[in-house]
Amino acid sequence: MKLTTLIKKSVRRDYTFMEVCGGHTAAIHRFGIPSLLPGNIKLISGPGCPVCVTGTDFIDKSIAYSKMEEVIITTFGDMIRVPGSVSSLEKEKAAGADIRIVLSGLEALEIAKINSEKKVIFLGIGFETTAPGTAVTIKLAEKNNLNNFFLLSAHKVMPPAMEAIIKEGVKLNGFICPGHVATITGSLVFNFIPEKFNLGCVITGFEPADILQSILMLIQQVNLDTPKVEIQYNRAVTDRGNIIAQRHLSQIFEPCDELWRGFGVIPGSGLKLRKEYEKFDAGKIMPVKIKFREEDILCICGDILRGLKTPEDCALFAKICVPEHPSGACMVSNEGACNSWYKYRLNE
Repeated sequence: MKLTTLIKKSVRRDYTFMEVCGGHTAAIHRFGIPSLLPGNIKLISGPGCPVCVTGTDFIDKSIAYSKMEEVIITTFGDMIRVPGSVSSLEKEKAAGADIRIVLSGLEALEIAKINSEKKVIFLGIGFETTAPGTAVTIKLAEKNNLNNFFLLSAHKVMPPAMEAIIKEGVKLNGFICPGHVATITGSLVFNFIPEKFNLGCVITGFEPADILQSILMLIQQVNLDTPKVEIQYNRAVTDRGNIIAQRHLSQIFEPCDELWRGFGVIPGSGLKLRKEYEKFDAGKIMPVKIKFREEDILCICGDILRGLKTPEDCALFAKICVPEHPSGACMVSNEGACNSWYKYRLNE
């Protein structure tokens, strides 16, 4: 029997489920999943796009570093277009700053080796999926005695943000949990959600059948009032995750309080370099001062990331704010909710 038929036969009430992975957000809209579901099943997007949740202060700091003559900024492609308070890395690059797009920290490390007279700063972005790669990069920088390579970390971990969403009072019946994050962390890190908040979790893959099956699993949990953590993405995820990657993370990083766009500071949600590796910390070695500026009050990216609003609630969406000229971070990345809505749902 088709999954859509099983879902329709299982529905007994209204359901609201949140995906907290940018890959899921993009897949849900690319494959038209909402159009396959009964009207009383609502899917809302959470803070699953690492570029989107990066605070304006981080962008402003990156821009400040890019203005230094002796500095090379290395970054993932999406970050270059995220608006800061008054500029973006893309604009600074056009003005002559040495800003280079890389695919990994290891590529940034090679740039540092070749440009020994420069200070090379790698912008560390992403959740538990990408942070282990940064940890390995720092280990190699230490091994090779590189004194011109630095990290500006905006690495974050997902569970504290999920808890912040629940405590804010967003009405949910369960989470579609991030598959790639869980390949590293394992499923056990999400156990506190059903145990503490009585909400179900299903760790999900990225194909249409994966997403539909996870929705069915969540519906069944709600119907039976048996919230728990289930693994739909069992071809990649285990209870305990990737122990080697976790070891790299714990050896290089330690938890810290971190600013999330739309949330403010979430305790224990960030990753900073341990004291023995602070010589690679750009913020410690080359501190910069930036002026705090209020974000555009018309941009509701923060509310969208918290699941309180959808892109169509924004006055700027598809008018002033478009992928070619984004006003907010949610329109920049392919994993951002606004970007996905613009590409796949605008003309439904």
